[in-house]
Formats: sequence, structure tokens, C-alpha cells
Amino acid sequence: MRIRHALTAVATAATIAAVTTGPAQAAEYSSALKVRGVQYDAPGTDSNRCSGGNTKNEYLTIKNYSRTATVNLKGYVVKDAAGTPFTFPASHKLEPGDYVKLRGGKGTDSDANNVVYRQNCNFLWNNDKDTIYLIKPSGTRADVHSYTKRANDADGNGYINYHG
Repeated sequence: MRIRHALTAVATAATIAAVTTGPAQAAEYSSALKVRGVQYDAPGTDSNRCSGGNTKNEYLTIKNYSRTATVNLKGYVVKDAAGTPFTFPASHKLEPGDYVKLRGGKGTDSDANNVVYRQNCNFLWNNDKDTIYLIKPSGTRADVHSYTKRANDADGNGYINYHG
């Protein structure tokens, strides 16, 4: 009898551990779309002037890691730690393995050139630390990354790579 109770307790503990650790790991990979990288500190002296500024050089790369599914970005939201949102307003389809650069500044969106502009000349990402949220149109998180310049940017070039 004691062995059976001990085995039941061990099995129950293993099940609880699997349930509590499993979804947390799976949540990171529950979306085909992920943040591939961020140029959080645009090269040069920061200037958010729409004419002659360098906000276009600050960008977030979002990649479709699916091998089979095409994903439409319409309705996806990108936010920083302060909650400043950008919502993809138009249809922009990412084929499997494709990516898009979400740039600051004003410009013409292009599927052919894999670029979408925020149509806003203010910088979105902080140069010292921030959190990047990629949120599905349903409101659930597709991907989240926090960074600090000191911990995540060893070469100091203002760019951090995620998900290879």
C-alpha cells in the first residue's frame, strides 16, 4: 500500500510540474510571428524631425517563422513598455519565412520591399531599456522581449537579435 501511495504522489507531482512549466514555455512559441530583431538605437545623433531626422533608422523586424502559413499583419499591435501602440492598419501578408521591418518616420509601405512605416517621427524604443510587445488581433501576445543596452547589446551597435 505504501509504495502505491508513494508512486501516486510522485506521479501527481510530475503532472503538476508538467502543467505549470509546459504552457509557459509553449506560450513563447504559440505564434508564427515573432520579433526577429530591433534596431532600438538609430545610428547617429537622435533627431525626430520628419525632414532630415533619423527615426527611419529605428526599426523592428517581425518574421513569419511558419513553414506553411501565410499571416496577415492587419490588426497586429506593437507596443513598448510605456504602452505606446502601433496597429498595422492595412493588409500586409507575410509568406512563410518572410519578414517586415516596421520603421519609424514617414514613408510608403511596401510589400515588395518588406517595409511598413509608423507614420510618426517620434522614436518608439528607448535607448537604454524597453520591452517590445507583439500582440495578435485577438489581444493575445504573440511575442514579448525586454532588453537593456548593458545586458543585451554586447557590441553596442544599438541592434539586438532574437529568434535567430
